[in-house]
Amino acid sequence: MAAPTQTIEVPSDAELMQAQADLWRHSLYYLTSMGLRCAVELGIPTTIHRLGGAASVSDLMAALSLPENKLPFFRRLMRVLVTAGVFAADGSGDAERFGLTPLSRILVDGVVADEHHSQRCFVLGPTCRHSVEAAFNLAEWFKKELASPVPSPFEDLHGARLFEESTPLLDPEMDAVVNEARAAHDNLGIGTLLRECRDLFKGVNSLTDCCGRHGETARAIVKAFPHINCTVFDLPWLVNQAPRDGVVNYVAGDAFHSNVPPAQAVMLKLVLHHLSDDDCVKILGQCRKAVPSQKEGGKVIVIDILVDPSLGPVMFEAQLMMDMLMMVNTRGRQRDENEWHHLFTKAGFSDYKIAKKIGARAVFEVFP
Repeated sequence: MAAPTQTIEVPSDAELMQAQADLWRHSLYYLTSMGLRCAVELGIPTTIHRLGGAASVSDLMAALSLPENKLPFFRRLMRVLVTAGVFAADGSGDAERFGLTPLSRILVDGVVADEHHSQRCFVLGPTCRHSVEAAFNLAEWFKKELASPVPSPFEDLHGARLFEESTPLLDPEMDAVVNEARAAHDNLGIGTLLRECRDLFKGVNSLTDCCGRHGETARAIVKAFPHINCTVFDLPWLVNQAPRDGVVNYVAGDAFHSNVPPAQAVMLKLVLHHLSDDDCVKILGQCRKAVPSQKEGGKVIVIDILVDPSLGPVMFEAQLMMDMLMMVNTRGRQRDENEWHHLFTKAGFSDYKIAKKIGARAVFEVFP
């Protein structure tokens, strides 16, 4: 017996042409990412800054010591990056000059300024060979039978987990880049956080920054609120790399198995989105034990991405891309409010509130 004929709705002519254009965009978006990586590797944002904030193609070619016969190709690269919002353009033809946008300003290197954390490595990390290979292997990973807890595609392919002591054994250069990328990403906006959330620290006399790595956030808190006694708690290999100048205290330990240093407040800043739900509950439970009751002013401060479509299509898409990044490279995820509520409840907390939304992130006060 012949198989039934499969039919499909035929799009209109206009829909067909738009579908093809959308297919081009989605299939070729990786070229925008690679163009951005190229700009960072060449140092284009930093060069524009050093040339006074605006430069022609000829100026940039000369400053970057690029071969003259690459000029038409360089112009095409810049056109794509202008369209993507990486650079601004003014004028046309030989008079066209390229400038920085807010996006490319945070890619400028070698600048000493308050609250400037160059995001150069955040471009290089997610577009590095190991990360791209993990994403390229996504279909095979979905089809593969893997025991729980399910390793990420990165871990399954490379046999190492990001941000752990095993990563340098895979590729020490890549490890250095992704750790610098994480530090730059996590430290961007500290000043905004402290300005927008001053009430968050009102009445807080002691604070433990759990998984606070080298203590950049804790040091910024002490600078803004000198009365707060801050302790950074993280793994020994991270704590051992931290500066010892007496600004903050450092305690080495494993948040899954060691007691979190007690304080009036414990902070988890951009930690939990790297972790599975089960691991989040374990760390949250450890943090809950380290703070006094809500009546005594105890709380856990969670700063992390809060997936929310109401932020608009651009910010929401950025959050979903960050979720895909977590899925491919870690065992973590980005979460909506219901998912955060579930974690807090499962970890034994009685209540929470969203103190502030800052861009794609939210600041939660979670009460024991």
